[in-house]
Formats: sequence, C-alpha cells, structure tokens
Amino acid sequence: MGRDDAKKWFRSQQEQMRTELEGLRAVHSHPTALGDGTELKWLNMLQKRLPRRYLAEKAFVIDADGERSQQIDIVIHDRQYCPLLLDTEGGIHVPAESVYAVIEVKQDLSKRWVEYAGEKIESVRRLRRTSATYGTNVGQQQTQPKDILGGLVAYHSGWSPPFGDPFHEVLASLPAQRRLDFGCALTNGGFDIEYRGNDVQLITSEAAGSVIFFFFRLLKRLQQFGTVPAIKYDEYSNLLVDEEAHAPMRTTRTATGS
Repeated sequence: MGRDDAKKWFRSQQEQMRTELEGLRAVHSHPTALGDGTELKWLNMLQKRLPRRYLAEKAFVIDADGERSQQIDIVIHDRQYCPLLLDTEGGIHVPAESVYAVIEVKQDLSKRWVEYAGEKIESVRRLRRTSATYGTNVGQQQTQPKDILGGLVAYHSGWSPPFGDPFHEVLASLPAQRRLDFGCALTNGGFDIEYRGNDVQLITSEAAGSVIFFFFRLLKRLQQFGTVPAIKYDEYSNLLVDEEAHAPMRTTRTATGS
C-alpha cells in the first residue's frame, strides 16, 4: 500500500465517521437522544481502534478515599490490571490509578462546553492515586502517577474561524486541573494543545483529516504517558474496615494435637 493508498484509506474512515454522525443529527431532534447517540459513536470508534492494552468506557472514576468523579463520557483506562470495582446499572466505576485519559463528547465546540469539559476533567484529576511497588524479573519497581490526559470532541466548532483567538483565550483561562490536551471538531479539524507558561500552543489539522489527526495525537499522548501506577489494593480494602476499630478484624486459631 503506497502513501496515496494510505491517505485514501484514512480519508474513507474519516468520511464513514462523519456520515454516521450526520445521520444521527438528521434522525434525532431530541438533544438527549442525539447526545447519547453521538457519545456511543465516538466510544465505539475508540473501542474498535485503540491498542488492546487500553479499554474505553463511559464511567465514573473513584479513589481509595471513597471519592468519586462526575460521570465521564469516555474514560480510557488500563485493560490488564484494572478491576472494574463497581459495574451496576448506575454505571461502571474504575479506580483512579488505572486512568490514562478522559474525554467529553459535545455537539459543538464553544466557551460553554470547553469550560464544562474542564470541570468534568478536574473531577477526575483531583482524585488521589496510590502507587504500589510490584515485582519484576529485576526486582521491585514503582511507577509514579502522571497527569491524566483530558480531551473534548464535538461535531463542529461554534467559532469562526474554528480555532482562532477566542478559542485560545478560553484555553488560556482554564486552571491547570481543567486544561484540555487534545480534541476534535469533526467538521473543522483536530487539535493538540501545549501549555508553556501563559502561552497556549495549538496544532490543528484540516477538516478532511480531523478524526485521523485526533486519533494519532491521542495515540502519541498515550505512548508518552507510559504505564499507569500499580494500585495499593490495601487502601481500597480499608474502605471496608470497621470505623470504630480502625483495623480489619483478625482471627487466630492455634492448632491442637489429638
């Protein structure tokens, strides 16, 4: 497959995604139904294409103190070592230590939704993450928690131009815990963000390659992230400790001869 063939294949994937989302907009006039359908399309796209080491789910994130995030449209988390601590009709709950990235899905890119996504992202980043040592063939190792990635995807940008000064100004106004790292406005382009002091550096794609650009930038960010920390399971089990005793109940039996 040559370079031109690869471009055609990527563009066909882009057009397939765009057609599906445009079909949803034509069918659903109710905003809740449209929003739910759009979330599912983005989620299915990532579930199908992410490397197998990752899982993508609509979920809550919890920590060992019993704190919980807001419900996040897409949580990208560890597949191999992540237990789904609660999986009920009320929603999936994953431990904060296992989270690589969180992404919000909206119909348009605007000041309102950028700030809203920042609040949702902060509700995950503020959670406490433990870091346990784990055994390897070269001895005990420990991985320190890294900054959880935050993203926003939408059908289109509400600004003209799509990524002009107003967009930069909103990004620059976000507190550190609410910052976006990447995103996509499907009909306008993908974007990748770097913060250097008070400066916001934005890399964007053309509209024709928005989804593919977004996906590869996400993969690059995940690659740079490396591995999530090992979970200190004792700290989660301590949630079940008797509050008065402040320690698990222990029972000791002494073997007796016949």
